[in-house]
Amino acid sequence: MNGLTDKINWEKVNGLVPCVVQDKLTNRVLMLAYMNKDALTKTLATGKIWFFSRTKKRLWMKGEKSKNCLYLSDILVDCDGDTLLVKAVPAGPACHKNTESCFGQLDFDVGILAELYRVIAQRRVERPRGSYTSELFNNGQEKICAKIIEESEEVCRAAKQETKQRLIEESVDVLYHLLVLLASKQVDLAEVWQEIGRRRSNSKLQSQ
Repeated sequence: MNGLTDKINWEKVNGLVPCVVQDKLTNRVLMLAYMNKDALTKTLATGKIWFFSRTKKRLWMKGEKSKNCLYLSDILVDCDGDTLLVKAVPAGPACHKNTESCFGQLDFDVGILAELYRVIAQRRVERPRGSYTSELFNNGQEKICAKIIEESEEVCRAAKQETKQRLIEESVDVLYHLLVLLASKQVDLAEVWQEIGRRRSNSKLQSQ
């Protein structure tokens, strides 16, 4: 991110550049706010996202009251140098109305897997007592892999012999245990999305 400040046309935006904040894992748009040079500098220095409040006329850090901070992952400048795309890892709901996005509670998409993964990854670190996820981590990789095999067999059995609802339920069990395995190996879910994107791109190229 070196030289980022110099890439922005500060004169064009009258010293305040609009920032679209996007969830790093899900690509959901979380909010829109503004940065001046000081806010951008502080964001880069602290790793937490700061903005300039047009109403209060001061710098403010997202989460300074709610503790729902936004942790910086990346910042991209658009082609005209007058808008920022901020990739962030949210510590909680981004909106002051307690929804994950300032644009309202969004419909289901792949983001719900990312939210589940965050919880699972937190369990790996904290290991709270009484948590099934913690128990899986405590038992190690062999146990997690055995559960994936077990649940996969149940998915196939449900597909062949049981109802559609049972197939859905067993599929969720497989996905959950797969996320636990990924977290145990510290594989970021974004890496999985990138691999899917790479394969999709290759597929498009091969079809041309």
